[in-house]
Amino acid sequence: MTISNTRPITPELIAAHGLKPDEYDRILSLIGREPTFTELGIFSAMWNEHCSYKSSKRWLRTLPTKGPRVIQGPGENAGVVDIDDGDCVVFKMESHNHPSYIEPYQGAATGVGGILRDVFTMGARPVAAMNALRFGAPDHPKTRHLVSGVVAGVGGYGNSFGVPTVGGEVEFDPRYNGNILVNAFAAGLAKSNAIFLSEAKGVGLPVVYLGAKTGRDGVGGATMASAEFDESIEEKRPTVQVGDPFTEKCLLEACLELMQTGAVIAIQDMGAAGLTCSAVEMGAKGDLGIELNLDLVPVREERMTAYEMMLSESQERMLMVLEPAKEEVAKAIFVKWGLDFAIVGYTTDDLRFRILHQGEEVANLPIKQLGDEAPEYDRPWREPAKPAALPASQVAEPANYGDALLKLIGSPNQSSRRWVYEQYDTLIQGNSLQIPGGDAGVVRVEGHASKALAFSSDVTPRYVEADPFEGGKQAVAECWRNITATGAEPLAATDNLNFGNPEKPEIMGQFVKAIEGIGEACRALDFPIVSGNVSLYNETNGIAILPTPTIAGVGLLPDWSAMARIGGAKDGDHLLLIGVDGSHLGQSVYLRDVVGKIEGPAPEVDLQAERRNGEFVRAAIRNKQVTACHDISSGGLAIALAEMAMSSGKGAKIDLSEANGPAHALLFGEDQARYVIAVPADLANFVCANAEDAVVPFRRLGTVGGDALVVDGYLSLPIEQLRSTHESWFPDFMDGNGTAAAAAE
Repeated sequence: MTISNTRPITPELIAAHGLKPDEYDRILSLIGREPTFTELGIFSAMWNEHCSYKSSKRWLRTLPTKGPRVIQGPGENAGVVDIDDGDCVVFKMESHNHPSYIEPYQGAATGVGGILRDVFTMGARPVAAMNALRFGAPDHPKTRHLVSGVVAGVGGYGNSFGVPTVGGEVEFDPRYNGNILVNAFAAGLAKSNAIFLSEAKGVGLPVVYLGAKTGRDGVGGATMASAEFDESIEEKRPTVQVGDPFTEKCLLEACLELMQTGAVIAIQDMGAAGLTCSAVEMGAKGDLGIELNLDLVPVREERMTAYEMMLSESQERMLMVLEPAKEEVAKAIFVKWGLDFAIVGYTTDDLRFRILHQGEEVANLPIKQLGDEAPEYDRPWREPAKPAALPASQVAEPANYGDALLKLIGSPNQSSRRWVYEQYDTLIQGNSLQIPGGDAGVVRVEGHASKALAFSSDVTPRYVEADPFEGGKQAVAECWRNITATGAEPLAATDNLNFGNPEKPEIMGQFVKAIEGIGEACRALDFPIVSGNVSLYNETNGIAILPTPTIAGVGLLPDWSAMARIGGAKDGDHLLLIGVDGSHLGQSVYLRDVVGKIEGPAPEVDLQAERRNGEFVRAAIRNKQVTACHDISSGGLAIALAEMAMSSGKGAKIDLSEANGPAHALLFGEDQARYVIAVPADLANFVCANAEDAVVPFRRLGTVGGDALVVDGYLSLPIEQLRSTHESWFPDFMDGNGTAAAAAE
């Protein structure tokens, strides 16, 4: 059969598909002829950065991905980790950055939909979601519109689907003005012996299309996500998908029901690059070919071309290899749920990817070279220079410590995110034990009396830019620390590596050193990376985002009745600092937001200290010696104490007279491996003695009580003043209130 081609392949067309001339030459040598227009689109989809990881694969292989609890590491739709009793947690994080900047509501909504499908494709029922959002400067003309649309999109999809949003991050920085970040996380529960993979098996088996019909939305979306933005941004709006959470809820229930029948041999979410990517990945992983007949694909638009159908990123769709004897049973399930079920092709033994459309063969390509043998680059990179040392003595002290603390807790990046998370359903399914506002979200494991899972998402981009290696370590350490602060054992992590253009050596250097830092921290903390996503080319007109390697992690609480919360302190409790006194002000929010400078090195992360201090805190929590716990991160000890006071509604009297160093460093320093814990008065001496025995540094800070946060000699602030300042910035900003705009300057 001759291969149909309806459009000449020109250099301009090749460039428009994101393919470099040498990549096109490789295509010609692989297939021995000029590709058809549809084939060019298929190569573009499979070989772009978003799908092939061609600039990052070399470095991703250096990350630790195995561990005693790891059931499935990177390479599948999501990672899978054992949580005992025959149960496992399935989780992943992915980006939807470019689509969310172009069309904030649908971009964010379909980001949530896509990550939920990644989880239930594996056979897991989603039980928790998080999101890490980064926007431009508050005074940028597009920021408020983008925040409003993204938050509405995340809530609109997640709430309708019925999964609780239990954590996340929202930050502002001018470097995201032209390229926001929307990183979506989902986790689900499954039985360890009932995990479904995407590797096709068996020759001559039916390939089945499941879910919603195919339209033209999202055509070319993966290629768009692998390119920088410029002035033509508005022209890219048609490449953003449109989501329907109610259809996805039906698809979830249909898939989980189908999986009980034994009909599923392999299954793959249709995400980036849609039908192309799902079919190629299933066949290539299984060393099989795939033949598809597009005339059998359910469509919702007329006269769709083969190119459009293969590259559409319409949502709520799956592709499955079916056990033939179960066809009628499987079809009946999807008909019941009002979804399409169509046999659109078969597996073959010739390692070819064949596409038929209207009686013609429009593509015939080698499937392995499309899938797991896509181009791989060793990009040149240059290690970034590190900033000069910045002793605390060279940083100005505040004229008024109380005013400095109020300025920080009322600032765009340290203020309450309640305006955001109250638009999300945080309690649906009835298993949420901790919702946003603390260190980590916590969800009960249904069917177990005491078991729960903790979730956190973290990164400090200003640290990563100052020192990608230490910043990468710190992202892992803070995620591990936040999970530990609940009493949970951190099990494993997923990453979402957001960087600029990897063809620039300085950007590639940031990426490489961050990966090295992440890998070192994951090994030291037994916190393997089991899934993830790389998002490159996050630049607009040559201006890159801050390097943002987001780390999301999962921890296990065997007995949630011993869990710690940020706001659990009681009157008379003693407050203890676990870790060293604050001394590091380089790259701190105090330096940036109070002093008005961005300089100095990122704080160093002592991974031995992280592990030692964290294991001590976790043991104390599990032994029910701790009434409240909070990790110390951005803003230092002062912010941690203020957040604990606001959360509990109880004040504290703090004495730092025996601490060494300048007061502003003690209060606002961002040294790592530190926690504040509250312990009952009758246990304080016992906990301190245990710390001494474990060689864990600690300091007695003071006692809980009263209605104000008092640091002797430095500040005295009523809790209500703290709370009103903390809670007002975000709603004022979204209402267009001038107070918030002034605070942002």
